[in-house]
Amino acid sequence: MLSLSPEQELVVSSLEEIAEREFADNAFSWNGELPKENIELLGEQGFLGLNIDEAYGGGGMTELEAMLSIEIVGRVCPDTAEYLYTQQMVAPRAIDLFGTEEAKEQYLPPVTAGESAIAVAISEPEAGSDVGSMKTRVEETDDGTLVCNGEKIWVSTIRHSDAAVVWVKFPEGLGSVIVDLDADGVEIDQHYTNMAGYTQTQFRLNDVEIPPENVLTRGSDGFKNQLKALNWERLGSATLANALARCGLEKALEYSSQREQFGQPIGELQGIEWKLADAATELEASRTLTYRAAMEAHDADGFPSRVGSSFAKLYSSQMVEEVVSEALQIHGANGYQQGHPLEYLYRLARGRRLAAGTDEIQRNQIASVLKDDGLPAMWST
Repeated sequence: MLSLSPEQELVVSSLEEIAEREFADNAFSWNGELPKENIELLGEQGFLGLNIDEAYGGGGMTELEAMLSIEIVGRVCPDTAEYLYTQQMVAPRAIDLFGTEEAKEQYLPPVTAGESAIAVAISEPEAGSDVGSMKTRVEETDDGTLVCNGEKIWVSTIRHSDAAVVWVKFPEGLGSVIVDLDADGVEIDQHYTNMAGYTQTQFRLNDVEIPPENVLTRGSDGFKNQLKALNWERLGSATLANALARCGLEKALEYSSQREQFGQPIGELQGIEWKLADAATELEASRTLTYRAAMEAHDADGFPSRVGSSFAKLYSSQMVEEVVSEALQIHGANGYQQGHPLEYLYRLARGRRLAAGTDEIQRNQIASVLKDDGLPAMWST
């Protein structure tokens, strides 16, 4: 059981009330569209960017509170939680952590107000998990101008974003920059629709000028911190997976208490009881891994450990697919119909095994740590 401070309890209770009152009726009706009215309400109430500096409209809290917000909202409206995840744990947080003062003042207040979003662009047609193979480059001309050329793919939230955090290669190594999507030389190539109905985009960068204040990380030391920040993205993904599983499990509990077969609610049948018990156990184990890694980060250098975040990401991604699948099974043919919440949750859940690093990449990360450092300690001293 996660022990919360009074401030965190207030965040949780307030968000629970907002989600149930404002989001429940329209949940599962967005069909891949942005839940704009939900986002605007969260911005008005101060619940966007809980972990972003107060100077830019954020809550000035930690990633732990941001993760709690994703889980609380996600058990009611997964689409709104997906947005919270991308705008609290990914690109805007990178700007908050690594950006210049000019960049923070320009890009963060519209995000925390719910007026705009920031995308993140990492993958390329020939470079996905292998970021070292990226070809998108930033080079410096004779007069000192930074110019970016390259191509990015599978970029989410582009249609709602004014800018993107783009991973690039500088002459001295990997780094990241902020690119305004309306800048000269930014060309949207094509949009794709994934299984869950979300849009992902491919775009090109043709001699796009990068203002010096839009450089986030450059060179080995800066990029090492960028990689550490990815561990927060992994924990955000794990939190979203936990939220989706909780949503599906709650729906299965409700349905199994109402649906009758053989003269009794199906929830009284041992076969269904075991499904529910196993799902609850798996969810609780995943939540424990996720929040333990987050809390340990604040006792260290502010970033989760590579192995702790990979444990949580790998376990949660597999857990949510299994839990939602069993919740759908409990609903029978009803849950298998297009438009049913369980059918949609199942499609959403499958994406967790791909986004923020595939299962295979998490296993590689874990194995690398095991070979270098051995098994993690069983307790802290």
